[in-house]
Amino acid sequence: MGTMVLNFWNGNRSEERQDYERKVLITLLEATEPEWGGWEIQEHLDTYPGDEESRAFTHKGHDVLVTVAGNLKFEGQKLHIIPDPLTRNLLGYRIPVIRKSDAHLFRNIEQIEELRKLTHGIPETWSDAEIFRQNGFKVAEEGTIDSIFDLLESGRFDYTALGANEILSMCSNLHETHPDLMIEPSLMLCYPIPLVFYVHPDQHEIANRIEVGMKRISISGDLDDLFKAHYGDIPEKLSLRNRKTFTLENPIVPEACRSAMPETGEI
Repeated sequence: MGTMVLNFWNGNRSEERQDYERKVLITLLEATEPEWGGWEIQEHLDTYPGDEESRAFTHKGHDVLVTVAGNLKFEGQKLHIIPDPLTRNLLGYRIPVIRKSDAHLFRNIEQIEELRKLTHGIPETWSDAEIFRQNGFKVAEEGTIDSIFDLLESGRFDYTALGANEILSMCSNLHETHPDLMIEPSLMLCYPIPLVFYVHPDQHEIANRIEVGMKRISISGDLDDLFKAHYGDIPEKLSLRNRKTFTLENPIVPEACRSAMPETGEI
């Protein structure tokens, strides 16, 4: 039994997500050693701008990556999609980051129609843009995850909404780097958007191993332990249960992934 080598692309995301998604992959590989034997992860953290991400399998030579289920950048490609979610639906709880001068405006929002009148800034290539458009929101697709706060601070749009699983790490130095910005304390947008493994269409054994491994660590509780270690205090820190919540539809989630995830309202 040889060593299974996995070329893992882990770019275009926050360090918090990179760390968690790497640990999930390691844990499921360890859990499947009795059947598949040893393994080696070749991790790549390259940033792929524009539509380069869509070529992760076809031109970049990667075997596996984590992305949102139904990612439109991979539409039409034959892929192995492992439906079990890595982070429950934590990415689907979107918290606005706003300019401090607009705090009163957001604090007084009572209806989703009021939020739809404002412009949501979303980094280019993010699947969220289509989700928000289909829910009647005004969207500005500009910049990258690294420049989105600069654009917001400069007034290019009214807010950007980030996943509860990464907003605290991304905003940890906000008071120093962007002192005019803040995490909005009262609102939350919610929609189903599970993070799942995508695997190269020719890598059947890798796909089988990841699928078995995800089920195994879910049943054993190892996935829950990882989730709680990384994100267990997030609901309290962000007061998720006390926020005014606007629920959106997400038409891009494949049915297999939708049925494998918890209810959207579970926090």
